[in-house]
Amino acid sequence: MHFNDEFSHPSAAGAGSAAAHVSRRVFLGTGAAVVGGLALGVAGAGQAWATSPGASGAGGGLLPFGPVDVVPDNGTGLSYARAVRLSTSKPGQPQPLLATYQSFGGEPFPLYRSDDNGHTWTQQGSVLGADAPAGIYLQPYLYELPRAFAGLPKGALLFACNYWPFDFSQPFPFASTNIQLYASTDGGLTWRFLSTVAQGGPPDTTNGATPVWEPFLLLHNDNLICYYSDQRDPNFGQKLAHQTSTDLHTWGPVINDATGTTYAERPGMTTVARLRGDLWIMTYEFGAPDDPANPDQNNYTYHVHYRIAKDPESFRFSTDTPLLDQDGYAPNAAPVVSWSEAGGANGTIVVTDNDDQDFFINRDLGNPGAWTRLSSPMPAGYSRFTIPLDVPGDPQNPGLVFVITGAQYGDAGGVEAGIISLGAGAGHPGQGAHGSKALGEDRQAFVERAAAYAIAHRSGQ
Repeated sequence: MHFNDEFSHPSAAGAGSAAAHVSRRVFLGTGAAVVGGLALGVAGAGQAWATSPGASGAGGGLLPFGPVDVVPDNGTGLSYARAVRLSTSKPGQPQPLLATYQSFGGEPFPLYRSDDNGHTWTQQGSVLGADAPAGIYLQPYLYELPRAFAGLPKGALLFACNYWPFDFSQPFPFASTNIQLYASTDGGLTWRFLSTVAQGGPPDTTNGATPVWEPFLLLHNDNLICYYSDQRDPNFGQKLAHQTSTDLHTWGPVINDATGTTYAERPGMTTVARLRGDLWIMTYEFGAPDDPANPDQNNYTYHVHYRIAKDPESFRFSTDTPLLDQDGYAPNAAPVVSWSEAGGANGTIVVTDNDDQDFFINRDLGNPGAWTRLSSPMPAGYSRFTIPLDVPGDPQNPGLVFVITGAQYGDAGGVEAGIISLGAGAGHPGQGAHGSKALGEDRQAFVERAAAYAIAHRSGQ
């Protein structure tokens, strides 16, 4: 599905290259090849739960299930899956789910829809379409406005991504990185470009380069907050920052959310959730060199850290806390956080990381000593995403969480979905089912594969 023609798509934003304006239809041609070992095997399905839909729209009858295929592995490397649960539905029907993911091949961000709580999925086009300007589009985020804002009605959809326009005069054939914002007022059928939130240099995870990465959206009070990872500050290899907007077209100054204690440290990949008691949690990976005296960026860990604040625009004043389970184990890379009302007076914080099939849960508002594991049949994945399916006011609320994921970092695989149960007594101290750590977590390798893909598929230039 294409964005509305009446709304002009942004140019390459200073790319200085005519190639940036060539459409993806020209670039992609008739197919997508495999580059740099990107296509490996199909991810294992793991243990299956009940797969009968058997669920009403109000939560009664919902059961854990999955994993089920959303998109089978197509050899282009599907990861960074994102979903949104729409607030409105037809009478007696479940609330629809929309989902997308990142991939080098095909139209940017194919959009899939489920009307049966995630059991089956059909494609309803794509966010940008094949005529979007040529480049690589990654790191999607879907968000539904909980109330009318900036001229958009309640229930309008926002979409953020990272756009890399081509510049084939460079060794890495990308002109820049661009956090972009789009909107839809018809349930994701059509989209229009709103603004570029932040622009950085070409994609390069090396400290000293200046790209931006990984948007996350949140409406708070009278501001839309866009969080992202930022390498443009010369004082930090990478930091976490945000900007705000009241009109979705102009953006305020860059505000820091988390920085390292040394230049080489690289906090990244912000996600945020609201807790009970007007508290907020921000999770992120904390990139740190294995040898601080010799910070070789091929040898980093990305252990999960978090901060708790009373205002989601004030995390910079909060304590940086490593997430450790009861055995002292540190989950690693690409964390995502959500919060469920279920699980007791303080609800349940749910955190996922790249390297573990287990989830990490906390029923004490982020108390550092209260993290336990939650086993599930859902496979581990790079930036695995969760949506709690809370039923407000239901004393029998079982604490169900929708999960969608692609493959782990550096692996190939399809997109899978399912529902897990937090359960009143769920959670165990440690020794859970670990996923296999992606070797070295070499972040620059992904950029190199993207560059190889772009050069191999360059046509019509």
